[in-house]
Amino acid sequence: MKYTLAFDVYGTLINTSGVFNTLQQIFGNQATLFMETWRNKQLEYSFRRGLMEAYTDFSVCTKDALNFSCNKLSINLTNHQKEALLHEYTILPSFSDVADGLDNLKQAGHKLFAFSNGSEKALTQLLTHAQIINKFDGIVSVEKIRTFKPNPLVYTHFNKETNSSKADSWLISSNPFDVLGALSYGMRSAWIQRTPASVFDPWGIEPTAVINTLTDLSSALEKTNN
Repeated sequence: MKYTLAFDVYGTLINTSGVFNTLQQIFGNQATLFMETWRNKQLEYSFRRGLMEAYTDFSVCTKDALNFSCNKLSINLTNHQKEALLHEYTILPSFSDVADGLDNLKQAGHKLFAFSNGSEKALTQLLTHAQIINKFDGIVSVEKIRTFKPNPLVYTHFNKETNSSKADSWLISSNPFDVLGALSYGMRSAWIQRTPASVFDPWGIEPTAVINTLTDLSSALEKTNN
């Protein structure tokens, strides 16, 4: 069976740790803590805005989370430094397994879509810089419906935009909240456990498949057909 595949972008295809080198130059030993605080708060702000029905562009969540991280860790950055860090978020690299993994899936006949909380403009820029945009059949952003994952309306929007159904689509993500959102909606979902330290939320709901790299996905999809 050929599937319509929804690929989360940030943290799944694109390595948000790509900003680490710049953070290390600025913060030294505090770079890891700052990076984790920034990323976690970025997601939290999108969750909050979704619940409050107070949508804004995901880049605003990123900027607000950066300011929070500075305040939380008592770090003073100039406006120029903040702008430089926010720019880094637009040119992050893809993980090393992504290009080959997407090529394998494309050759197998599946339809591939980038599916993200980010705006279409930001995603186009990011995927273009990472040199993987031509591997997708399209981009599906939440901006049309003005809410964020894991709201079930977002996954419904994906199926509508791609002319697919719950039965023939998969969500692929390294973010457990996204996997759980898709499963709760009724899609199948593959969790990419990129490091042994990554932990899936113990909600009694398991991913349809667990893989370590994107190149493992083709075989995981074949197993579900057997």
